[in-house]
Amino acid sequence: MKTRLIAVGAALLALLLSVVAMNQTAQAATGLHVSGTKIVEADGNNFVMRGTSHAHTWYASQTSSFANIKSLGANTVRVVLSGGRWTANSASDVANVISLCKQNRLICVLENHDTTGYAEQSGAYTLDQAVDYWVGLKSVLTGQENYVVINIGNEPYGNNNPSAWTAATKNAIIRMRAAGFQHLLMVDAPNWGQDWQFVMRDNAASVFASDTQKNTVFSIHMYGVFDTAAEITGYLQAFQTANLPLVIGEFGNMHSDGDPDEDTIMSQAQSRGIGYLGWSWSGNGGGVEYLDQVTNFNVSQLTSWGQRLFNGANGIKSTAKEATIYSGPSMSPSASPSGSPSTA
Repeated sequence: MKTRLIAVGAALLALLLSVVAMNQTAQAATGLHVSGTKIVEADGNNFVMRGTSHAHTWYASQTSSFANIKSLGANTVRVVLSGGRWTANSASDVANVISLCKQNRLICVLENHDTTGYAEQSGAYTLDQAVDYWVGLKSVLTGQENYVVINIGNEPYGNNNPSAWTAATKNAIIRMRAAGFQHLLMVDAPNWGQDWQFVMRDNAASVFASDTQKNTVFSIHMYGVFDTAAEITGYLQAFQTANLPLVIGEFGNMHSDGDPDEDTIMSQAQSRGIGYLGWSWSGNGGGVEYLDQVTNFNVSQLTSWGQRLFNGANGIKSTAKEATIYSGPSMSPSASPSGSPSTA
């Protein structure tokens, strides 16, 4: 009898260990996720975003940009997409974007630009409409959790009624999880991404808690609102004190609303282990062409902003580390402020 009990106990222990192993495997398969203030890969290694945005939805033929961005040292590219406010990017097109990111060993932040300036800018989509777009792309996004971050909606509120951002963002996260998305989600701040009324900062904890997977990173856009070191350090410190993950999802070296302190933005991001993504690779117009990092998508023609971002102190070339998901066999590379090609 004692032998039988021992055997049964051993079998139960083996079953328990098997379940634990399965759970660990399932967790590992989740891919990119947050841990405290950090973004980590499935293997547990920290991943700090260093890259730029590429306005793919308006320049879909500029597919060489992915290899060119990588050639300057980036580990991440934020890709502008549209679900219908501009020419919609189809599932097959998005699948190709993901393939280009992977071929060039880049983490792919996919963002829906339709929501830019909602409640203030005519034609802007709601976050609910943005979720509809992502649900329509689910077939090409599922299984890409190691490589893709879903930035639900770019700058989803302007300066009108930004307090509505909290409930709308919670609802968007809840709907994404209910639809089965396992990805790391990114949510932009209101006030055209700059959160100068601190709606995101002050409600981030409750928004994070609304995510059943606790796998959401917050994104602040730093332009003229962040023109002093005190404003930059104060904002970044607030999230670190709250133990919540944050990235600088857009920033520039100058802007029509003021002169951002890019030196402090970059040095503070580096010292704190926070990701940053400059705006933007090329194709800006309407008076903000100075935000182009290269001229006419030519990687050999870096602008002063491009030189600063990629090659300057605390820049991409000196600080970026490639995602460890790409540490296997080498893959050969393939040949708002940001409202549209004419605004930034």
